[in-house]
Amino acid sequence: MAAKIKKGDRVVVLAGKDKGKSGEVLSVQPADDRAVVRGINVAQRHQKQSMNQQGGIVSKEMPIHLSNLALADPSDGKPTRVGFKITEDGRKLRVAKRSGETIDG
Repeated sequence: MAAKIKKGDRVVVLAGKDKGKSGEVLSVQPADDRAVVRGINVAQRHQKQSMNQQGGIVSKEMPIHLSNLALADPSDGKPTRVGFKITEDGRKLRVAKRSGETIDG
């Protein structure tokens, strides 16, 4: 099945401690139905010092479930559902249900 949320998309958080915030998807884990979003679901982790990285407490984005995310509408940035449309040349495009705009050109 085609992915409704992909890397690089702008998403809005629907539920949880970061509800209402938006950010860019850094990675998607389809097997776990989770995604890592920049600035969302940030946790503090104790990092051991290594050859190329300083030790201490670092902030790290943790994965969030895809059901708690909605794609931001390209026209106004509000959350929208995603639909699919097949063009005449056979390409499958994602479409915002809210405004009808195509998400990826």
